[in-house]
Amino acid sequence: MSHSGTSSTTASKGRLLARNVWLQLLAFVPATVLAGIWFGIEAAAVIGTLALPAFVIRKLGAPAPTRAPRLPIDGLTGLSLRQELVDSMDSALSERRENGLSTACLVVEVDEFQSLVDRRGHSASEALVKAVAHRLRDTMRDADVIARMDGATFAILLSPVRNADLEAVIQISSRLQSALGEPMSIDGTTVYISCSIGFCLSSRTPEDTGIKMLIAAESALIEARRNGPGAIRSYSREMKKRLKDYRSLLEEVRVGLELGQISAWYQPQVSTDSGEVTGFEALARWTHPDRGLIPPGEFLPALEEVGLLSRLGEVMLYNALNAIRNWDRAGLEIPSVAVNFSAAELGDPKLMEKVRWELDRFDLTPDRLTIEVLENVVAELDDDTIPRNLRALSDLGCKIDLDDFGTGQASIASMRRFAVNRIKIDRSFVTKIDEDPEQQKMLSAILMMAERLDLETLAEGVESLGERSVLAQLGCSHIQGFGVARPMPFEDTLAWVPGHRSKLTQARNAGQRIG
Repeated sequence: MSHSGTSSTTASKGRLLARNVWLQLLAFVPATVLAGIWFGIEAAAVIGTLALPAFVIRKLGAPAPTRAPRLPIDGLTGLSLRQELVDSMDSALSERRENGLSTACLVVEVDEFQSLVDRRGHSASEALVKAVAHRLRDTMRDADVIARMDGATFAILLSPVRNADLEAVIQISSRLQSALGEPMSIDGTTVYISCSIGFCLSSRTPEDTGIKMLIAAESALIEARRNGPGAIRSYSREMKKRLKDYRSLLEEVRVGLELGQISAWYQPQVSTDSGEVTGFEALARWTHPDRGLIPPGEFLPALEEVGLLSRLGEVMLYNALNAIRNWDRAGLEIPSVAVNFSAAELGDPKLMEKVRWELDRFDLTPDRLTIEVLENVVAELDDDTIPRNLRALSDLGCKIDLDDFGTGQASIASMRRFAVNRIKIDRSFVTKIDEDPEQQKMLSAILMMAERLDLETLAEGVESLGERSVLAQLGCSHIQGFGVARPMPFEDTLAWVPGHRSKLTQARNAGQRIG
């Protein structure tokens, strides 16, 4: 030990010894009082009672004032955490009971945040979280409490006011969405985000406690996510039942997938030139034993939430290849079946081996399988795994469809990079094309580009003979939609395909007789 360390320790011991001596002097106060009274010197008793303690306290020094312990804060953003928010809500609700002021709790979540983490990594995602926190501070008032919950989810308690009603909080939510929707520079790249918001008014909270109000706002966020991205929802008592049903759905969807209740239905794709069936698209449908047919918009988000989208992909691929084999056995010539692959599936390094194994299992050539990839996956992807997988599958002989074309920002270079064979034109470009000249101009431009790039085209969502006719005139090679046929179980295709071909034959014969 150093000399300075020894001196410091000695000094500390000296101060502690002196403090103990002065404290021990206080023990003589009662003796001093009794002695004064015994000898009849009452003044000495008073002096001993008052002066000695005052003298000792002066020597010891006044006790340091105690400070309230500081609540922990979020290390990344510097914002409050959940417990401080709940405590603040308890105080706000108490204030509401006393003076009639109202408040609201908002829970804000960045849409598709996990996808951003997967694409750009944790460093960029942390920078985004900090940027979001900064914008929330700038948008809200100083008296409002902002807390980070987890990931890119934040909660805000509005400072109590005279009237925090539904319309006012919706306006605040819209203002927050606008602020967060402005472009952000993250690691030298411009990023655009949207957010979903759920909120609970103090007048609608299930119970007058902070934790119940926060849970209600989080429940409203779940409802917003189901209708999002970019949705805003307010908590209501009716929502409680819907959320209970949804949680029940989360449990049932696991069982439904494993029991085969969720399976592939098939929607035909036909040539605009000949009318012949050129393929089918496999679409997931859930036939619930009690509730009947449940729309994909309900159960697909549930499957995603419980992490079973990849398992659904395996089921759909098996169904589709099995359907091709059974069509072949029935003597029906179906060139190929299209199967949607999620970004998670396409990012699997072992995808190529899995697909090849399944094709071998059913003794099918790769050209019988068409792999559909969403345009936004192509437009936004930074990882090389998906391009490598798609290029490998294309080299194997599988066809690649770029789905929902026109809704994303896929470049010509990215389409080449992904070895795309055909673009599927989104239904938003198809609806009313027989009535809207502007729609026709837009679609003509898309078809001309596809022709120059030697890409086939398929229009989705065709519902009327008029739309079908204009698409054929403009040169779109394939169509799909309710105007051709609705999705159907495999068993129904066995009758539909011969029936469709019979109608084509009758139409040709009628045309020959007229000619």
